[in-house]
Amino acid sequence: MMLTMEIINSAIALFLIYNVLGQLPMFIAILAPFSHKRQKYILFREMIIGLFILFLFGFFGKNILYVLGINQSVIGISGGILLFILSITMIFPKAQTENNNTYVHEPLIVPIAIPALAGPGSIATVMLYSDQFSSHLIVTLIIFLAWLPSLALIMSASYVRCVLGEKGLMAFERLGGLLICLIAVQMFTSGVVKLTQDSFNVSNIKTTLIK
Repeated sequence: MMLTMEIINSAIALFLIYNVLGQLPMFIAILAPFSHKRQKYILFREMIIGLFILFLFGFFGKNILYVLGINQSVIGISGGILLFILSITMIFPKAQTENNNTYVHEPLIVPIAIPALAGPGSIATVMLYSDQFSSHLIVTLIIFLAWLPSLALIMSASYVRCVLGEKGLMAFERLGGLLICLIAVQMFTSGVVKLTQDSFNVSNIKTTLIK
């Protein structure tokens, strides 16, 4: 039961980090020159590519950390910093300027698959999950559970935008930014505490004192 709740909470956190609702206007603007049917195909293809990239980091994230000599506490600290920066940009977005430049060629991998879906924040989080959970199946499940509603929202982007409107999308983006900020602080503080324990061998000191 506790593991199930942990998986669900992790999936919700990753879904918020994807920030699909906040990025819908960008997707619509990028794909404006293409037909509605082509837009659906491009979005589905890019989401599959992004999912595959996240799976790679989910499966091999622990190995990458081992090769680089990076432990979980460092990933927690750096991931917390990245998510905090991401949350600030979501809560206080930059003013959008008019840009008449359109994509002549349809986007491939960049910018929808990377970095919109598989960006620094989501990759760092997935790598942290790969080190936190011992089972690849659990990490895969978390990634997929976060990806599935994101896919549904992206595939119905035009309808979601009509229902929520620009202000509604902005409100959801800022609410998500606030929640990600809380997650970032928790991740950062947990990383600092673990790094302190590992550096000063707190558990060994406690055992020595008890003896």
